[in-house]
Amino acid sequence: MAKSNSVATIQFFRGVDEPAVPEIRLTRSPDGRTGKAYFVFENPEALTKEAITELKGMLLIDEEGELTTRDVNARFINGEPSALEATYTWKSEIDFERFMRFAQRYAKSHGLGYTEKSLKN
Repeated sequence: MAKSNSVATIQFFRGVDEPAVPEIRLTRSPDGRTGKAYFVFENPEALTKEAITELKGMLLIDEEGELTTRDVNARFINGEPSALEATYTWKSEIDFERFMRFAQRYAKSHGLGYTEKSLKN
């Protein structure tokens, strides 16, 4: 596992960046104040049989500091760990804006883009 040196990084163990890039989906309440970001990491380095019991949460780290969630679960296929799923929840517009700044930095530092999907009829 790589040591932390990115502008924005995700860690499951403090000081150790997760090189697997997750799929991230966002949901927001109708008023936009609350919402969740769902992360799915397929075959991440942090997911080993030895490490599963040590997973305590996920850290989202950038120049502003860190955001944390303890809502992290392993997905298994045929008894073998295959993915990590994590959910980051925000409770205010300020928290959402902070998460989006992290997400933009993470995308930029990993050469990613994003698409916006609307459910409008």
